[in-house]
Amino acid sequence: MTKIAYILLCHKDPEGIIAQAQRLTAAGDCIAIHFDARARREDFDRIRAALDGNPAVTFARRRVKCGWGEWSLVEATLNAIRAAVEAFPRATHFYMLSGDCMPIKSAEYAHDFLEREDVDYIESFDFYASDWIKTGIKDERLIYRHWFNERTHKAWFYRSMDWQKKLGLERKVPADLQMQIGSQWWCLRRRTVEWLLDFARKRRDVMRFFRTTWIPDETFFQTIVRHLVPESEIRTRPLTFLMFTDYGMPVTFYNDHYDLLLSQDYLFARKISPDAMELKRRLGDLYAARGKRFQISNEGRSLFKFLTGRGRIGRRFAPRFWETETSLGRERTLMMVTCKKWHVAKRLVERVRQVTNLPAIDYLFNEGSTPLPDLGGIQSNLEKRTRHRRALVRMLFDYWQTDRLIFCIDPASIELMQDFYTDKARVKLLEIECDFTDDYLLGHARRVGLAGDRTPQETLDRLLPTIRYDVRFESDRIRENSFPGFQRIRQSATVDENTVPLAEFLDIPVEKAREIASTEYLFVD
Repeated sequence: MTKIAYILLCHKDPEGIIAQAQRLTAAGDCIAIHFDARARREDFDRIRAALDGNPAVTFARRRVKCGWGEWSLVEATLNAIRAAVEAFPRATHFYMLSGDCMPIKSAEYAHDFLEREDVDYIESFDFYASDWIKTGIKDERLIYRHWFNERTHKAWFYRSMDWQKKLGLERKVPADLQMQIGSQWWCLRRRTVEWLLDFARKRRDVMRFFRTTWIPDETFFQTIVRHLVPESEIRTRPLTFLMFTDYGMPVTFYNDHYDLLLSQDYLFARKISPDAMELKRRLGDLYAARGKRFQISNEGRSLFKFLTGRGRIGRRFAPRFWETETSLGRERTLMMVTCKKWHVAKRLVERVRQVTNLPAIDYLFNEGSTPLPDLGGIQSNLEKRTRHRRALVRMLFDYWQTDRLIFCIDPASIELMQDFYTDKARVKLLEIECDFTDDYLLGHARRVGLAGDRTPQETLDRLLPTIRYDVRFESDRIRENSFPGFQRIRQSATVDENTVPLAEFLDIPVEKAREIASTEYLFVD
């Protein structure tokens, strides 16, 4: 039977720590607490006084002064683990938590989840081959000795590293270890924890090595567990849900994130705002609940990326453009068709090809699978197409030996439209304005990963207005640019009403434009 020993590292909010310990132990689990030695003594005494009578609570025998990125965090964790192993002989799993973590599933669910597979949950990727480290130093974390904290003694941190470089004091990683890296929020089986503690006692060379590495809480447990446990018994994922902003800071959750958190495929979440008292209360009640069922949709990261990537025009880094000095050619006409319903735009350009024989391409800069001729590799992926967009379009003009070319573009690609409009060529834009039902928008959300088949209705109800506004916002931005040669056709308009702007846009006789506009299936979803 599963019994979880929580390893809690904390440094503030004594009342919150007390509540967390009482909440977790009330459901039958236990907890070992390490309270940072840098924190106020009276806060620690308050925690001890409140929890001393609880047999499911223990404390690390020695408190360590912890610093971000330092070995002290690993040392504090090991001290808490040793206390838990000794105090709770019936604990089957050891789960790493911080004071900002809260459960997002019931204890009943967590126990059932851990009983499904006899495995360890720890994020661990190859230190050298993976791209887990996005910014900052990488190999230097290991091959040089770090005695200073980069955050508190930045000058000495880099000065020490520079001296070691100049003196050739690089060191090697212990030969039998394959360095791994990953999140510090793990859940390990008792056998694994006992092996790990035994390894720490016997391998003083490894302990000395990690003691002077930088940010060892992201490498020590990840590397040692991989060294001791067969790969088939490791799941390379944490069970704690966390996200990071564009600036590398953890995303904070508030009262209105309750439904979103419950639908994620995780047992805990960090970090919960200290001010989100209602969220903490509801999640606290949830952990003790019995018979609670959870619909896992797991769209949290997609939703966050979508919502934070919209509505910040002028306050986010704009895409960088190359080749602004080149031109498609003054004698050429570039025609862009934009529509949020991609299938509608594709049907329109297909009819244009059939009726006028003009070369027309589907979503050139938005869809990697768009059929294109071989242009020497520049067409091979979206990144290359966008980076060399004018060269690409110029090559397409040359390939078809034409001075008129059409391609589809998503309404969100406003910067691309603006860039093409600065060209010396004649540029025209046609917007296809479609009607969007709630069902269509929800289907769109599922297709792009903003929602899943099991996303709670409350989440969908909140998401729907945002998506509808996003579509409207993109259309408004196009109109605000007042692009020359801009035309619009509408799903709600008659064939005659759509014929005139089509004729103007394509510069074709009205009869041919009416033949295209009267396509019966054009707007069918």
